[in-house]
Amino acid sequence: MATTTATTDIPVPADRVWQLIGGFDSLPDWLPYIPASTLSEGGRVRSLTNEEGGVIVERLEAFDNQARSYSYSIVRAPFPVSDYRSTLTVHEKPGGQSRVEWAGTFTPAGSSEQEAIALFHGIYTEGLAALRKTLEA
Repeated sequence: MATTTATTDIPVPADRVWQLIGGFDSLPDWLPYIPASTLSEGGRVRSLTNEEGGVIVERLEAFDNQARSYSYSIVRAPFPVSDYRSTLTVHEKPGGQSRVEWAGTFTPAGSSEQEAIALFHGIYTEGLAALRKTLEA
């Protein structure tokens, strides 16, 4: 099982960050790579459409509003991994700031461990940069 984690510090209160990213259907609000999201199964499954029109289906596995965290798994995606599970968490920092952490575990399938880690670390890093840009605008 491979893992990767990306973090970013944002000069915005944690509650405001969570208000933006805490909804399971909110990726289009802050992640340009995902312009569309549709919920099904009572809000537990999201079908994401990426910029190229590809579809990624993910299932909400855990949600903790108080801890500002949710975890999800991939049901279907064009990524060379299996057993994917990721967690997005907003941590409160002193001075009205926050740290956002995006972490994932997965089993490479059709790629090397290093390639799979690089893929998701890039997705997380670019996503958190987009989040920071959205919040600082």
